[in-house]
Amino acid sequence: MKIVMTFPGQGTQRAGMLEHLKTSDAWREAREVLGDELDTLDTPEALRHTRAVQLALLIAGVAHARALAARGVTPDIVSGLSIGAYPAAVIAGALAYDDALRLVALRGDLMEQAWPEGYGLTAIVGLRQPQVETLLAGSGAYLANLNAETQIVIAGSDAQMAAVGKAALAMGASKVNRLAVSVPSHCALLNEPAQKLARAFDKVTLTRPRCAYLSGSSARVLWQPERIADDLAFNMARTVRWQEAMIAAREREGRLAIEMPPGGVLTCLTRQAGWEGESISLERSGIDVAVHLANRMRQQA
Repeated sequence: MKIVMTFPGQGTQRAGMLEHLKTSDAWREAREVLGDELDTLDTPEALRHTRAVQLALLIAGVAHARALAARGVTPDIVSGLSIGAYPAAVIAGALAYDDALRLVALRGDLMEQAWPEGYGLTAIVGLRQPQVETLLAGSGAYLANLNAETQIVIAGSDAQMAAVGKAALAMGASKVNRLAVSVPSHCALLNEPAQKLARAFDKVTLTRPRCAYLSGSSARVLWQPERIADDLAFNMARTVRWQEAMIAAREREGRLAIEMPPGGVLTCLTRQAGWEGESISLERSGIDVAVHLANRMRQQA
């Protein structure tokens, strides 16, 4: 039985999400890279921008996973959705935290510069992949995330997504929700910025991870540093396959899934993937519950 730590993507951020982390090592180390930018990173104004959102999610993920490690809870498997792959790689020991901060800052800038306004992501709930693909045909929008069997995210312009969303509701979708993401992630529209980010990775040294790094894009465990670098650089332009990733984690004997803050979206999606065992949000359940469940599982193993 194994512990899986999951790290969320954009859309879960909120103002003040880093306030309680200002005494952590993750905050202090981020200060050395980001300087004064850190002080306003989680303000409402800053969180309108992709760079700030992604940096805040990186810092939060690393800080909370380190807090769990200090209580003796370390992962056997890590997996992150989109930007969540970066704190996952840091906690796995594959990517240095300071390098991650610089790369994520660049990632956010490249994504926002490519599509500064009028584009984003929309979640469609209640339809299956073939139904959504039928609606996407000829629309100009793209399939972005396969989060669960009946929760699928599309990417495109505001007008394209609105048209597909309207058609989805007419087809029987239970919900269509425009996400708090200002770029059309996980599709071909981000191929060019992904190529630019890949060139930045050429100057960074990754190492073999201490635990299994499970890609949220390919749903495969990656051990080779060069493959992890490729996954991190290009995941912005690749479809998210979260349901498949969690099935893969379950098949590798994952039995306790702990979602790093903020939010609990991945916890719900993990349960929908037929998870066998406990799946909790650290933010909602608290660190004491996570430590208790981890210790109990270790004793049963």
